[in-house]
Amino acid sequence: MAKKRRDAEEAVADDGEEREVGHVNGEANKKKKKKKEKEKNKSKETPTVGIAVPGSIIDNAQSLELATRLAGQIARAATIFRIDEVVVFDSKSSSTDDSTVTTANDMDSTESGAPFLIRILQYLETPQYLRRNLFPRHNSLRFVGLLPPLDAPHHLRKHEWAPYREGITLKEKPANSKGTLVDVGLSKVWFVLAFICLV
Repeated sequence: MAKKRRDAEEAVADDGEEREVGHVNGEANKKKKKKKEKEKNKSKETPTVGIAVPGSIIDNAQSLELATRLAGQIARAATIFRIDEVVVFDSKSSSTDDSTVTTANDMDSTESGAPFLIRILQYLETPQYLRRNLFPRHNSLRFVGLLPPLDAPHHLRKHEWAPYREGITLKEKPANSKGTLVDVGLSKVWFVLAFICLV
């Protein structure tokens, strides 16, 4: 009886919570195996880190240049600390939903708040060789050239090698062959026969 009580006390001390202890037909070993399996499953899960930023933080800047620099500092801090997700929320209470980024038709209008911050963060998160193709000229992007590059892990330079590179398919068709041309930021455009997308 004392041995069972001692085993029960050890079980509480190990887990912090009480569990049933049994010695018949190796039940204690089964529980240890289950505990090890749970620890393995926990170690397989990769945690993600996200931050939430109010869009109104941009409204406090005195000029478009300072607002762009502030957005650049937010992007740099998120990159340095390996933030997986940045959520920009609109802290203004309005009855209409204006949370979307303005389209290319409004190139001359100046955005403020959340749409401006979203556009700058998306621009800075995109590798440099893809920016010209993915982002048309916009008034909000006027001062992003002043910002230093983020040098994020997925922003590969021409001389850097990785198992995969982000790229964009081009409208040009290769001569005398099937497939597509892809710009992946190297000195020449690559020809791809098959395109596989894993989601």
